[in-house]
Amino acid sequence: MAEGGGFGGDDDEGGLRVALSGLTTRGRSFLAAGVAAAVCAYVLGQSDLLRVGLLLAVLPLVCAFVLYRTRYRVAGSRRLSPARVPAGSEARVHLRMDNVSRLPTGLLMLQDRVPYVLGPRPRFVLDRVEAGGRREVSYRVRSDLRGRYPLGPLQLRLTDPFGLCELSRSFSTYDTLTVIPRVEPLPAVRLTGEAKGYGDGRNRSLALAGEDDVIPRGYRYGDDLRRVHWRSTARYGELMVRREEQPQRARCTVLLDTRRLAFQGAGPDSAFEWAVSGTASTLFHMLERGFSVRLLTDTGNSVPGEGSDGFAGASQESADAAGLMMDTLAVVDHSDGSGLSRAYDVLRGGNEGLLVAFFGDLDEEQTAVAARMRQRSGGAVAFVLDSETWTRGAPSERCEERLRLLREAGWSALAVPPGTSLIDLWRDADRHRASTGAESGPAVTGWGS
Repeated sequence: MAEGGGFGGDDDEGGLRVALSGLTTRGRSFLAAGVAAAVCAYVLGQSDLLRVGLLLAVLPLVCAFVLYRTRYRVAGSRRLSPARVPAGSEARVHLRMDNVSRLPTGLLMLQDRVPYVLGPRPRFVLDRVEAGGRREVSYRVRSDLRGRYPLGPLQLRLTDPFGLCELSRSFSTYDTLTVIPRVEPLPAVRLTGEAKGYGDGRNRSLALAGEDDVIPRGYRYGDDLRRVHWRSTARYGELMVRREEQPQRARCTVLLDTRRLAFQGAGPDSAFEWAVSGTASTLFHMLERGFSVRLLTDTGNSVPGEGSDGFAGASQESADAAGLMMDTLAVVDHSDGSGLSRAYDVLRGGNEGLLVAFFGDLDEEQTAVAARMRQRSGGAVAFVLDSETWTRGAPSERCEERLRLLREAGWSALAVPPGTSLIDLWRDADRHRASTGAESGPAVTGWGS
């Protein structure tokens, strides 16, 4: 943010009235004391007291007039480092003031407006800025709650050396600090998945990009003659070329349950905030593994600008994709929906790759809907944040029943007690896959090697 502003008066009555309204408590006290002394001097006939009263009354008026006639022009700018910060981490705000006038400034007081959740309002005193000079100051902000917080507008106050009068100017622009969910680096594990294009997306893409399909096709005008398959040409009696197969990227859908009735409590340590943080960690992890990642909520909504197959990882755009998804998660809130049917409808038929879901409370109906989601994915992992589990600290009978139904449908379902690290649950999901895979057969493929 950069903007210019000025102090100084236009020769009109309104500007002078603004200057007089800038008298501080000290200035108004001086003026009141001077008037009282002048009245007492007139009543008592004391000329010396009258001179004192006039001095006390005139001094704040002179200071207001001098500030009114002073012409300063200053420019202010603000820079955030970084502009996107995880919850619980600090960001530094750099303020810069430039005196673009030909006169040095007097005493300047600089104040920036920040939301209460980011900390106290910062204030700075700049003694004197020479003509063409600049001053730079900085302060830190921190929030345990994710969200988007406006910073600004910047306020600048000019005061006289006696502190009797001060004039304020506010810049009109502001910047936005985005506080994103906490992200935990997850270990590379292997989870079952048999969907088309599933597995380590990066390795699979490279392998398919370097290998030719052995099934030939007829020659088309413009085909490279170096791709002619001579054995097939001799067999079919016409020119045949080797077909190239486009690389196919593994897909992963991360589902976040945002239903208000599915979560209890609020604040940075609540179950819903744990689910949002877990979703962010999973998205980052899968993007780093080269997957095409899609973020989905129970309302059926996804990230604006996201393609049909999600955002592609292991590419130059993956950092921008991660930023878009983190910005979405920074402001995601509870929905008023009561079911998961919309999310189920978004999942297309067939093998969708890996599905990682973060559920809140599930009743029998929603458990059945979640179980059907497994049929539309090559592999499915569910983290269930049951309210009774978070209240008691251990899975309840109801939660165990929901987990059993999900596991029977093919999910790798785990309960999430309060205070549990997603890293530990991530490894538990791998061990659960290994134990169930040993009973039903070997896993076909997986992720994150």
